[in-house]
Amino acid sequence: MKYQPPRIPTAEAIARGSNFFDHMNSRRSVRFFSDEPVPKECIEIAIQTANTAPSGAHQQPWFFAATSDPALKHRIREAAEVEERQNYEGGRMPPSWRKAIAHLGTNSNKEYLDIVPWIVVCFAQKSSTLTDGTSQKNYYVNESVGLACGMFIASLHTMGLATLTHTPNPMGFLSEIFERPTNERPYILFPVGYPADDATVPDLERKKLDQILKIYGA
Repeated sequence: MKYQPPRIPTAEAIARGSNFFDHMNSRRSVRFFSDEPVPKECIEIAIQTANTAPSGAHQQPWFFAATSDPALKHRIREAAEVEERQNYEGGRMPPSWRKAIAHLGTNSNKEYLDIVPWIVVCFAQKSSTLTDGTSQKNYYVNESVGLACGMFIASLHTMGLATLTHTPNPMGFLSEIFERPTNERPYILFPVGYPADDATVPDLERKKLDQILKIYGA
């Protein structure tokens, strides 16, 4: 299949790129959500966008489970808080990691999982089932699923929605709750909704360009 996207004039290309940077630079992870409903179509669009991500051998080793059911969300919260209490209060989290996240003010209370209108969980598939019923190993799973999750986040932000990359390790309870097969493992839990009217975020500063880029040979 021939692929030849339209060539964008340089000035316009730079303007588009700059505008997209400004747009994404306004994105923040949110822990205070409104209970305002979010249309299912928004979730579907974001997942369709994630599905356009590149993947190793085009195996697309991801699966998304989404729920707006209050009972299911509460089960997820209860299970997540069990693990998080072990992390924060039970000593499972190493001191170096606790020190690294101290400025974020996080704790084992995940009340937002009850409040947020949607919970979406991305699962990574270590293998896929072919049409003949046989199993095929997937390659570059972490890289592929990470790219898909990044595009999912960008799509949500473009629609004015907020999320958080929540990884309450270990996350095996998500496989049980969503009844996912053994070839999948939970990768990231995303609460999805609009920020609460009084939502706050840590006052963080992103690294400057000269801290993350060195151009060689110029």
